[in-house]
Amino acid sequence: MKIALLTRNPGCYSSRRIKEAATKRGHKIIALNTLSCAIGVEREKPDLYYKGKRLSHYDAVIPRIGASITFYGLAVLRQFEQMGVFNLNSALGIARSRDKLHAMQLLSRHEIGLPQTAFVRRKDDVLSSIERVGGAPVIIKLLEGTQGVGVILADTVKVAQAIIETLQSKQQNVLIQKFVKESKGKDLRAFVVGDRVVAAMRRQAQGDEFRSNVHRGGSATAVELSDEYQETAVRAAQIMGLRVAGVDMLEGADGPQIMEVNSSPGLEGIETSTGIDVAGAIIEELEHRGLFPDMDYRQRLTISAGYGIAEFTVVNLPALEGQMLRETDLAKRRIQVLSISRHKVPIPIPDGDTVIEQGDKLLCYGDLRELRALMQNEQDQREKKKRRKKASGKLKVKTGKAKPAKKKGKKVSK
Repeated sequence: MKIALLTRNPGCYSSRRIKEAATKRGHKIIALNTLSCAIGVEREKPDLYYKGKRLSHYDAVIPRIGASITFYGLAVLRQFEQMGVFNLNSALGIARSRDKLHAMQLLSRHEIGLPQTAFVRRKDDVLSSIERVGGAPVIIKLLEGTQGVGVILADTVKVAQAIIETLQSKQQNVLIQKFVKESKGKDLRAFVVGDRVVAAMRRQAQGDEFRSNVHRGGSATAVELSDEYQETAVRAAQIMGLRVAGVDMLEGADGPQIMEVNSSPGLEGIETSTGIDVAGAIIEELEHRGLFPDMDYRQRLTISAGYGIAEFTVVNLPALEGQMLRETDLAKRRIQVLSISRHKVPIPIPDGDTVIEQGDKLLCYGDLRELRALMQNEQDQREKKKRRKKASGKLKVKTGKAKPAKKKGKKVSK
C-alpha cells in the first residue's frame, strides 16, 4: 500500500514511529508537508498538487494536522476524500473534535458521562452559567486551546467572572465547566484504534498543577481500564467519527467523564508508559479499512428522489414490538433496516429472524414518506405516554385519602 503521512514535522516521535511501523509491514509511506499541497477543483476531476507537481496516486492517507493549520489541513484532507483516497481520520471527524463546544454538543445527545458545561456570550449570563455548572471552583477553557494551554482553574466566582470577561474582551470564546474535584491533577488517556482501546495511561500532574498533560511536566503510568471506561472511550471516538483518537477522561464519582477527544494524539507518552506498539495497531487498522474510502452515505443513498435515511426509536409501536423483521410490513413499505442499536450495542444488517424490542433504535433507508409516517407515529405515542403519565399524577393527587371530618357537638362522657 502507498500511504501519505500528512505532517509538517516528519522528524517528531509520532511521525517516525508511524513510518517505522508502515515500513515494517511492507508498505511505502511518504511524509507530505500539508502546507505544500495545492488543491485543484475541476469538473469530475478533483486533483492535488505537491510543490507545483500533480500528486501521484496514493492508497491511503494518515492525517497528523496541527491545530494551527486546521482550516487548510481539513481542505487538503477533503480533497483526498473527493479523489477516493482512504482517510484514516475523516476531515469531518477532525473538525468536530477540534471545536470543543461542537464536540460537547454532539456527545450530549448520547448516554455518556460529561462534566456540566456552559457557553455564554453576554456578560450578564456569566454568573448564572457558573451557578448552573455547580458554582466555583470552575474550569475555564479556550475553544482553540491544546496541550493544556488555555485551560484555567478559577477558585472563586469573582475570579471566574474576571477571567471570562477579560478573555471575551479579547474576542476569545470560552467554555465554563464543572470542576471534578475527585480528579484534581489526574486524568486518563485512552488510545482508541478502530473499535477498541489499544492502550491507556493515567496522567498525574506535578505539585499544585491541576493540568495533567505530559507536555506540562505530568507523569504517565500504564493502566488497565474497566469495561465501562473502555466502552465510553470507544463510543466517544465513534460519535466524533474518528478511527484513531486519544480520549481524555476524568474519574468522576459517577464514573467516566469525557474531557476531550483528540484527533491527532501523540504516541510518545502512550508507547513509553505502556510499552505497547500503538503505531503498529494504527497501520493494522489502516490495512483492514484501506479498501473502503470515506463517503457521505446520506448523499449517495438519497440520489433516488424521495428516498433517504432516518433513525427512530421503537416506543409503543405494536406493529413492530415483539415482531420478527420478516413479520413486519417494513419491506412492503419500501423500508430497509440497516442497523439496530439495543442497549448501546449495535446489531448491523439484522436478518429477518431478528425480533424488534421496545427501546430499539432503528437506522433505516427507504421511502421518505413512509419513514416520516413511522417517525410521526413514534412521536405521537411518546406524546400520548406523557399525557397519560401527567393525567395519572393528577388523579393520584385528587383521589388521595381525605382526612376524616371532625364531628361537631358536645362530647358525651360514659
